[in-house]
Amino acid sequence: MTTHNNLINGSWTPGKTTSPNTNPSDLSDVIGQYAQGDASDVDAAVAAATAAFPAWSVSGIQARHDALDKIGNEILARKEELGDLLAREEGKTRPEAIGEVARAGQIFKFFAGECLRLAGESLPSVRPGIGVEITREPIGVVGLITPWNFPIAIPAWKIAPALAFGNCVVIKPADLVPGSAWALADIIHRSGIPAGVFNLVMGRGRIIGDALVQHPDVAAISFTGSVGVGRGIAEACVKSGKKVQLEMGGKNPQVVLDDADLAQAVELSAQSCFYSTGQRCTASSRLIVTDKIYPAFVQALQERMAKIKVGDARAAGTDIGPVVSQAQLEQDLSYVEIAKAEGAVLATGGSRIACHTGSGKEGFFMQPALLVDSTPQMRINREEVFGPVASVIRVQDYEEALAVANDTAFGLSAGIATTSLKYASHFKRHAQAGMVMVNLPTAGVDYHVPFGGRKGSSYGPREQGRYAQEFYTTVKTAYTLA
Repeated sequence: MTTHNNLINGSWTPGKTTSPNTNPSDLSDVIGQYAQGDASDVDAAVAAATAAFPAWSVSGIQARHDALDKIGNEILARKEELGDLLAREEGKTRPEAIGEVARAGQIFKFFAGECLRLAGESLPSVRPGIGVEITREPIGVVGLITPWNFPIAIPAWKIAPALAFGNCVVIKPADLVPGSAWALADIIHRSGIPAGVFNLVMGRGRIIGDALVQHPDVAAISFTGSVGVGRGIAEACVKSGKKVQLEMGGKNPQVVLDDADLAQAVELSAQSCFYSTGQRCTASSRLIVTDKIYPAFVQALQERMAKIKVGDARAAGTDIGPVVSQAQLEQDLSYVEIAKAEGAVLATGGSRIACHTGSGKEGFFMQPALLVDSTPQMRINREEVFGPVASVIRVQDYEEALAVANDTAFGLSAGIATTSLKYASHFKRHAQAGMVMVNLPTAGVDYHVPFGGRKGSSYGPREQGRYAQEFYTTVKTAYTLA
């Protein structure tokens, strides 16, 4: 079986141990063995990045552009192969996985362009005879900690801007899904980027992640993951003076008003709640439905859910693949039981099932769950489940729907289904979320515009698009006597 090593200072370096990467659609399928590093590997990677930074930070923008463009081109050329790997290790369907890989390639090509669009300002001083220049410079060695649910797109949208703006990188991918990150690291390694500029250290979060966060030579940490871990990282970074960027949880509302197009509302809700097995931070898990359309909406959504095919992520015709792991499956199922105990009614689904492809292979498969007659204060409507589980809250009117939508500690994404321009416009302004969708699924964002939320969902500058420079650069103001 192939062993995949860490990439440190331009060399593939064995870890202290290895860990198997297992297919959640087929638990007998081990994709490969992946290195498990420790704090000494982080020290070596940070030392390499620190040594490479002086030259890379002032390298020519054409060379940076060419390297990132080359990376993007190879990702796009291999999107089906890499998409198959992603589906195999993470469990999202093959079409979704190929789409994610394509997005990773597009991200690198976008930031290749950003290398050539670095801009500053030249201003007169209020003091005669003095000029002022405002420029942006890279911040140094950046530690990147990425999650398992988007194992190539999220690494891409952190790595690409970090490199484009002249930083050096040490990345720790999610321990559950190292394969896609390793494949991306291999592409970056062969792009012509100098040794030490990019480093990959795989291993447990409590070991590798903690070592990165605590390392005195790491200037900044960008993290996507759970709220609890994110808050701990924020505290540590504030204490040490590191720049920090966090993308954490969501409990995203999807409002459906009486005037909504029913078929459209049902389809976008099914897409938001259940596709990608509900394992998206932008997924809708709270369906807030006004009184008159409530019965028809619930019935139609149940009928739509009955058509969802759960099965092997790489099999043709599969709509939803497995949950990523045994622990995640147990968490999903436990929240269904918690909701029922608190008075919600399980309308459909909510149990572990055999693979629908008829293969007989054991995997972490779950029938999507719909809970009705829930109330805003139930745990199912307060806490992030991160699986194919949705609850429906019945409200009287738009005003109550908006209040319930905003009644959450999170604020990543929010959606509304309505044919009313009045309500759509009001919701866009008053929904307390970083991203708002009108008659669209809440899960689905572009790579060239800012991504991020409010309240407990995000902390620090936005990711993606031109807004990425706010995190990966620092501003310098220089005065010159004429």
